[in-house]
Amino acid sequence: MTNNVALIFAGGVGSRMGNKGRPKQFLEVHRKPVIIYTIEHFEKNENISSIVVVCKQDWIDYLKKLIVKFNITKVKFIIEGGDTGQESIYKGLKCISNNYPSESIVLIHDGVRPIINNELIDLNINAVKQYGSAITSCPPVETFVQVDINKKVKGVHNRNLSRLAKAPQSFYLKDILSVHDKAIADNYTEAIDSCSLMNHYGFSVHLIEGISENIKITTPIDFFIFKAILDANEQMAIFN
Repeated sequence: MTNNVALIFAGGVGSRMGNKGRPKQFLEVHRKPVIIYTIEHFEKNENISSIVVVCKQDWIDYLKKLIVKFNITKVKFIIEGGDTGQESIYKGLKCISNNYPSESIVLIHDGVRPIINNELIDLNINAVKQYGSAITSCPPVETFVQVDINKKVKGVHNRNLSRLAKAPQSFYLKDILSVHDKAIADNYTEAIDSCSLMNHYGFSVHLIEGISENIKITTPIDFFIFKAILDANEQMAIFN
């Protein structure tokens, strides 16, 4: 059986949340931190064998307590992040490579992207097995334009030929680790995410259809949208 490892990135400080004390991944909704909502999806998926979390150093001990409190059993390693997202993911990949075979499938996911589901995780795993990669995506619902440095419109993108890259973004461990090694050798630090890094080094990336509510909690409005979705789902469960 292939090892399917979730790599959860939880190293952000939440500057855009306007919250100076507690990183956004540890903000609570109904007495449960956002990061736990996220981890629980991978914890409950029968195809995920283990979870590695990259965390801000000052919050590692607190996260360990949360893992015990919420009966999380699949988190095998919690490691300190780096100075950038790219560096933090690399440190997580190195941890995985030191403990799991190179043919393992890695699902890279934002700790502050808590609205996913079992089907989406399985789609990622199956797409990697079939195509070598899986980039969760959704079509844009609004028009977006390309501008120059003077903020003049240079072009309007065709929405039918555009997608929003979301997460999980999933790969064979050997492939995603190899591009990170190349990026270090090239001193390339401009990758926005794993998808862009793989594309930069010539790998073909396969898109899978995600869900529109798979938001990343970055601003206060995102946080309240997440809470509203949870409350709505709870109400629907009562009536069903």
